Amino acid sequence: MRSTFLIFFSIILSLLIVTNLFSQSRTVFHGIPSLQIYQDGSENSESKLSGSEASKSACIISKISNSYYWASRENIEMSRTEEGAFVTFTAINGAGYVRVIKGNEKSGASLMSKTEEIFDYVEHMALGLRSYSYYGISKR
Repeated sequence: MRSTFLIFFSIILSLLIVTNLFSQSRTVFHGIPSLQIYQDGSENSESKLSGSEASKSACIISKISNSYYWASRENIEMSRTEEGAFVTFTAINGAGYVRVIKGNEKSGASLMSKTEEIFDYVEHMALGLRSYSYYGISKR
């Protein structure tokens, strides 16, 4: 009787683990940048991106269960906050953030400045004391 219970328990536990490993990953944000800004304290540069360069620098955020991940940047876990017209995903390790204009807020946000009129997201990454910022348009 005891061995039957252990076998049954092992099967149920295995199924739970496998189910958890294959949880549905859902893309909650996908953006394509058109501008890259690099800063390191002594040098600043700005580059327009297009075609394959822009595709290689795409920003993707996924949701698995109740957690968010910076899928395009080594799957770093992120927190999500919402304030006004913006949703901000912040890397929990301090590596950067992604700020997005909410889809239904684009027209109101475009009244803020020329930046919000042209772009609907910014992705900022810190690498040591250097930083990269990408501005672009989300794929809705």
